[in-house]
Amino acid sequence: MRDNNDRFIESRHPFADREVEAAFASFPEEARTGLLALRELIFDTARKTAGVGEIQETLKWGQPAYLTPETQSGSTIRLGVPKDGGFAIYVHCQTTLIDDFRREFPDDFVFEGNRAVRFLEGSTLNLGKLEGLVRRALIYHLRRR
Repeated sequence: MRDNNDRFIESRHPFADREVEAAFASFPEEARTGLLALRELIFDTARKTAGVGEIQETLKWGQPAYLTPETQSGSTIRLGVPKDGGFAIYVHCQTTLIDDFRREFPDDFVFEGNRAVRFLEGSTLNLGKLEGLVRRALIYHLRRR
């Protein structure tokens, strides 16, 4: 993949959808780095989580979105850039995912209501803790059954 300045960005998970790839290329460089790390985390977590199946990467509301169409196990995860900068991982606002994550790590992250965890550009991501949020989103409906 190449960014807007024609620089190569490495990914262990090639893009299957050119529109999603273009969305990543259009993100500001500092945000893109964090968003690509979150993208890798989503695919890696799905691969090692029982019951998830294949991940579908698409655009929803112009943002990269990750679904579990094969198993219907998860709630949609989206990645994006808020209007006031930085970057974020979003989940469906009518789930308990962010509230549960906030209770577990109240001082470790910046939360946007019950729909997002936000990061400043250049933030160091605690992927170990974020993996828990991603895993819970990917199996959200399995927990409810």
